[in-house]
Amino acid sequence: MSKGKMAVLLVILILVADQVLKFWVKTHMVIGQELHLFGNWGMLHFIENNGMAFGLEMGGVTGKIVLSIFRILAISGIAWFLMTSVRKNASTALILAVSAIMAGAIGNLIDSAFYGMIFSESLNHPAVLLPKGGGYSSFLLGRVVDMFYFPVIDTHWPGWSPFRPGEPLVFFRPVFNVADSAITCGVISIILFQKRMFKGTF
Repeated sequence: MSKGKMAVLLVILILVADQVLKFWVKTHMVIGQELHLFGNWGMLHFIENNGMAFGLEMGGVTGKIVLSIFRILAISGIAWFLMTSVRKNASTALILAVSAIMAGAIGNLIDSAFYGMIFSESLNHPAVLLPKGGGYSSFLLGRVVDMFYFPVIDTHWPGWSPFRPGEPLVFFRPVFNVADSAITCGVISIILFQKRMFKGTF
């Protein structure tokens, strides 16, 4: 299989996994609901956010539109870099890492661009796909669906700690999705193996 076909296949697989799980969560769970997978330290915990990976946000409607435009520009830049890498016969590892990053960015863009138009709210009952009265928002103003939550450490800071004594201590606190995971894995792999990935290519 050519490197270009591998890149396309990985992007498709990540997008399908990301969107299928998000559709299931939206249509079967309400915001705040949890399904425990590995006791209390691994679960599906349904939340929605207005912004970036792991729940980071930019404020207001303007912030969401700016973020969506940034995502579109970033995806375009990543796609150009990916095609250039394939043409230059870059390492397979680099091509797959960049493909994962692009797929993750596209996955979260789909949420913010279209979910507000095609889903009802998920506050009191699972969302309805293509509701008669229209969705909960408009183009580019949808919310990103997150669901993976792994509070591996859930305890309290000791009373003698100089930092937040007696307060809750949770690790890992962020709630994320397949797209976030793809972006994170792609970025970390490039950081760790950049010398090997870029050697003799650029």
